[in-house]
Amino acid sequence: MRIISLCLLLLPALWLRAERLSGGDISLLPDYEKAGAVYKTSSGEVIPDLIAYSAEQGMNAMRVRLFLDPAAYHGADADPNACQTLEYILPLCRRIKDSGMQLLLDFHYSDTWADPAKQYTPAAWASMSDEQLETALYEYTLTTLLSLKENGVEPDLIQTGNEISYGMLWGPEGTADAAKKKCFMGSDENWQRFGRLLRSAGRACREACPQARIVIHTERVAEPAVLRYFYDRMESMEVDYDVIGLSYYPYFHGDLATLEKALTTLESSQPGKLVMVVETGYSYKWEVPGSIYDFSRQWPLSAVGQNKFLTELEQLLSAHDSVQGLFWWWPEYNAFSTSLSGWYNAPLFDSLTGQATPAFLTLASWSRTAGVERLPMVGDKAGDIWFDLTGRQVSAPLPRGIYVRRGEKIIVR
Repeated sequence: MRIISLCLLLLPALWLRAERLSGGDISLLPDYEKAGAVYKTSSGEVIPDLIAYSAEQGMNAMRVRLFLDPAAYHGADADPNACQTLEYILPLCRRIKDSGMQLLLDFHYSDTWADPAKQYTPAAWASMSDEQLETALYEYTLTTLLSLKENGVEPDLIQTGNEISYGMLWGPEGTADAAKKKCFMGSDENWQRFGRLLRSAGRACREACPQARIVIHTERVAEPAVLRYFYDRMESMEVDYDVIGLSYYPYFHGDLATLEKALTTLESSQPGKLVMVVETGYSYKWEVPGSIYDFSRQWPLSAVGQNKFLTELEQLLSAHDSVQGLFWWWPEYNAFSTSLSGWYNAPLFDSLTGQATPAFLTLASWSRTAGVERLPMVGDKAGDIWFDLTGRQVSAPLPRGIYVRRGEKIIVR
């Protein structure tokens, strides 16, 4: 074991990181509640209000998605779960803000799911030129945010696009040529178009919600070089944003070492940016359909295995000062007493009993261990105590990592 001491004694007090956010994307909660979903604690007690309970347990942020006009999408893959209009999300956002939690608003800029393979332009904008699209994007973003503010639900974080690794607003569903032309990111022309769109969206965010942090969301965790190139292009195109948002699903992207490499790459190339994992998840019972990797030996497909994955993920993220957010995807899924379509294997509630899985409280506790508020200085009563970067007291033998002792940040290799 090799110990390297980084002296911080000249500072009277030092904050290691700002408030750390933990929560989930709960965009479908109103439909589940309307369908009679029953959420229970891990011990079986009924939870009357999931948002209020989540806040009581320590979660301090929730993510909500927004589509332009879901009723206008008629593709073969139309999904009733992609139903979130401004009218739909307003009451949900109000509940989130009233609970004291921060709100992350996820603009999909589409009538349906926007992801790396599908970034279709909304039907209302389908015939617009690129210049008209820039204007429409700006005006839509601005008016939406102002409407939220007028209703007392100003977002704290704003995603200008969802998983936009290959651009956005490609063209309407069914027009393959238009989609291909606008998503081929080997073309500098397409990059410049993409940059103009993001700058338009960002300008609206700054005007409407100047205190909010803008998130640029990608999912190329398995390809660190691609990630680096993407965010380097954001910088060269002068795209205004604050947070690098990542999707990380181990069954799609790989092990934690893969995520670690992506994080260190981004910290090296974009040292001034915060990082948040805005989507993650792992199954509590069955394999997630379409899985590429099988980690069932490391993290069994059980409630215990799901919690083990999350615990190890949180430990990894806690070692990176740049990482300040973790959001679980679709934690509110509940098939216990609903008739809604679809099936999901990785919520934070057992679909057969309605009870919270252990990972629910593990996620909630991550925001409460947001780092050492103040480094213990020489002469402090706690000066001889060792802490990890989550603020928890630790004792020897120490595994590899970063610790704090007597006002010094110490790396154990």
